[in-house]
Amino acid sequence: MLAFRIAHYKYAHSLSVSGFEGRWNSKGKLVLYASENIATSLLENIIYRTGTGFNNDYKIMVIYHPEEHIEQIITSNLPKDWRSMESYDQLQKIGDSWYDEQRSLCLKVPSSILPDNYNVIFNTTHPEFKNVKLIDVLDYEPDERLEKLLKKYKK
Repeated sequence: MLAFRIAHYKYAHSLSVSGFEGRWNSKGKLVLYASENIATSLLENIIYRTGTGFNNDYKIMVIYHPEEHIEQIITSNLPKDWRSMESYDQLQKIGDSWYDEQRSLCLKVPSSILPDNYNVIFNTTHPEFKNVKLIDVLDYEPDERLEKLLKKYKK
């Protein structure tokens, strides 16, 4: 199975992680966020890049992972306001529990931007992470209209 991640070229050639907190993990949890498709990965990146767009410094990482060892979060099981920043604590508890218990290699979670699309979170400390492979790094050729749009709404 494939997952996709858009990253700055400095970080695009390895499956390294920072341990920064995210929607589905608290600080210190060594997880890698990716998406099921390139379009969702792009939108996830755009939402966090207010004022800083994409240029040729960004690459598309193509990540292979086994189809087994995936736990999926069902949207209907989440709090009503799960997409809001106020729900981070609740979602981090869900992700941290999954991580600490090593229940699966991947946690498949709905995208807060496009809930019918999914992101894939890899637990890099899971024994099966050794089977995750970075199989390609593709050039990203940004559309200048995205850059203009992002700069237009720079804070």
